[in-house]
Amino acid sequence: MLIFMNHKSSASPASISRLILLISCLLLQPFSEYSTAAAASKDSTATSDITSNSSTSPTQNCPAILQHTVERLQDEKQIALCQYSGQVVLIVNTASYCGFTPQYKGLEALYDQYKSKGLVVLGFPSNDFSQEPDKNSQIADFCENTFGVKFPMFTKTSVKGAQASPLFKQLAQRTQTAPKWNFYKYLVSRDGQSIKSFNSMTAPDDRAFIAEVEKQLAVKAP
Repeated sequence: MLIFMNHKSSASPASISRLILLISCLLLQPFSEYSTAAAASKDSTATSDITSNSSTSPTQNCPAILQHTVERLQDEKQIALCQYSGQVVLIVNTASYCGFTPQYKGLEALYDQYKSKGLVVLGFPSNDFSQEPDKNSQIADFCENTFGVKFPMFTKTSVKGAQASPLFKQLAQRTQTAPKWNFYKYLVSRDGQSIKSFNSMTAPDDRAFIAEVEKQLAVKAP
């Protein structure tokens, strides 16, 4: 707004003061409205953040047994096991130089047959029984080239005793059974409430074992 005043005007000082006040109010009004809008926007954002932060976090729906982070075998990238929440999870400690090593083939066949129904097999190589001396990269090549393993595999892990990883300590605590040899198996239900252990002699195509897998798969995800 432009206001022109004649320099010869005889306006009184009081009139000039009122005019200046009016101009100031007119000029400040848009800024005041902007400030109010900005404050409201800030409050709205804060409310949105509070709502967002109070929403359910992924781990709240993840069974305690899966609340672990492990490293993928191929590239040692960290993987959160919570991504398998809602699936039936078969956890196996493996080895490349064991009489039970051919079970890799049966485990892959099991995974291939039932993965569409919600089964995931998780392999954890271990040298606790002195039958997995290779490096992670060598184990990865062996599993893929020898048995065509496609199910998730993770880096070498201690599975028994004081040095056991937090996952295997928890499995032993829940089942009262730590791995006694390679290819010990733990079948975890979709909600993580049921965990059953199977010894190394239980082949992946064992009828009773398959029946238990199918029983768990028949339960709907929580």
